[in-house]
Amino acid sequence: MIVTLAGVNFQPIDVRDVAARLTEIATGAPAGRVPDMGGPEIRGHSDLARTYLAATGRRRLVLPIRLPGAVVAGYRRGGHLAPD
Repeated sequence: MIVTLAGVNFQPIDVRDVAARLTEIATGAPAGRVPDMGGPEIRGHSDLARTYLAATGRRRLVLPIRLPGAVVAGYRRGGHLAPD
């Protein structure tokens, strides 16, 4: 069984994109706070779990649960997602 966070989305990003951006930042002029970055697609936590299971050839129950609390509520609102 894989337990996921109900109503929470993530923005997966290719590690090559992250590496390229970090290289730009590290070798460029001082930039202060740089914009957050995320992948081009916003996907649900349960959807990502099912994609992982399909890619690895595994079969498991995906159980979305709704956790209480301010931190998880912030995730449900998308506070951790990159705007662009």
